Amino acid sequence: MNYIVFGGSGFIGTHLIKLLLLSLCESDLIYIVDIKEPSEELINNDRIKFINSDVRNKISFSFNAGANDVVFNFAAIHRTPGYPDFDYYETNIKGAMNVVDFAEQNHINMILFTSSIAVYGSSEEKKFENTLLTPNTPYGISKAIAESIHEKWQLIDRKHRSLIILRPGVVFGDGENGNFNRMIKAIKKNYFIYPGRKDTIKACIYVKELVNFMNYLTKSIEPGMIETYNCTYEPAYTIEQICETTKEILGIKRKIFVLPAFIMLTAAVILKPLFGKSVGIHPQRVKKLITSTNISGNKFQNSGYNMLYSFKDGLADYISNTDL
Repeated sequence: MNYIVFGGSGFIGTHLIKLLLLSLCESDLIYIVDIKEPSEELINNDRIKFINSDVRNKISFSFNAGANDVVFNFAAIHRTPGYPDFDYYETNIKGAMNVVDFAEQNHINMILFTSSIAVYGSSEEKKFENTLLTPNTPYGISKAIAESIHEKWQLIDRKHRSLIILRPGVVFGDGENGNFNRMIKAIKKNYFIYPGRKDTIKACIYVKELVNFMNYLTKSIEPGMIETYNCTYEPAYTIEQICETTKEILGIKRKIFVLPAFIMLTAAVILKPLFGKSVGIHPQRVKKLITSTNISGNKFQNSGYNMLYSFKDGLADYISNTDL
């Protein structure tokens, strides 16, 4: 059996591969398909084959395909803002087309695709898997189109092909280097402030929980099925709850104050042309910070999967095992 992991050198892919390595059968192999080499730990493992390939181009390499092979599609550009609009479409849409073509050519009948909660668009209302998709960013639009490309692939042979679409919230964990990482460091150094408000909801999931769920799904989904899951803790936590939990784990007592949104937005508009790239200041990024991602994880929680980490447990595991 082969596991073909597109974008496998990235944050989520690396965690998944480390998990898969724990339960490989004697003849199983993992193929990492990426434009970036994986970590030295992975590239030197004889059960892993690295294929240097760009998903924007036709994908072809020689391997012994099997009936039970699984494709994981993590390949995407996702930081927003951060790229020209065209780049999201080229990578995320063309990439989806080339990945499903690869699966078609090699008679692979299972794909797990990581989409995004960005497909729901920006609003304070709670979102469920059957909520109408109204993406309002190039990234969200590209991911919604990529979902439909994978769905079309499954429908061509709906008797045999199975498709799992996951829409994770903010994924935190070792190697993330994103908002959670910055928040924890700021709280530890006593300079964190609430951006705009304390009740902003930020749906999230611990990376080890996410990849364990992926592994569970690929072993439990039946042929001919399409399943979509929001991968977030239920209920989703507010930024205040996230910060208070972080403080409790770190043993910090100090009060965190709120910086009004209009001050942050004004500063972002003024400072972006001067220092935006070097310090991460951007009006769109500020607006993201003060807008809720109120995503229901109810289907995930009731899927039959036994969760390994509560939010607090996952955050504590992250903090204790990472040099922050």
